[in-house]
Amino acid sequence: MSLDAVAEQTGVSKSMLAQIEKGTANPSLGVLGKITSGMRITFQELIAAPPMDACLVTPEKMIPTKELEGKYRVWTCFPYEDNHQVEIYRIDIEPGAEYISGGHGEKTREYLAVMDGEVTVECRGEQHVVGKSQVFRFETDQMHIYRNATSDKVSFMCFFVAMRG
Repeated sequence: MSLDAVAEQTGVSKSMLAQIEKGTANPSLGVLGKITSGMRITFQELIAAPPMDACLVTPEKMIPTKELEGKYRVWTCFPYEDNHQVEIYRIDIEPGAEYISGGHGEKTREYLAVMDGEVTVECRGEQHVVGKSQVFRFETDQMHIYRNATSDKVSFMCFFVAMRG
């Protein structure tokens, strides 16, 4: 839709719309109200982040964000963002090693999916063994430990989800 058409439909001048689009104007709530009313959209739709393009993450091409040589490596696949409730990490732990993780805040839940091997997750004083192709869910508001008690490397994905409410 052209600036002329948007200006006509909203009652906001073409020059103001151009400045808003360039990020050089700071529109008032009244102007934003005219735009949402004229375009027949909600305020949330107006300020929402644009849809994200597809993104392929290949850990082998990434630099680990945490690493202890010969023990473990952690890759941040998709970090925390204000407008999303999920973070995604890949973790590899060598045989006999462990990775200690602090709490991730209240109302945060972790989903752990093992791709290869077997990991023991210690949380809230309990140990849970999670094997290849299995998925484990737990609350992550306090410290927890990922332990590889096997003779093979373990690789798994961690999905941290901020729960609403």
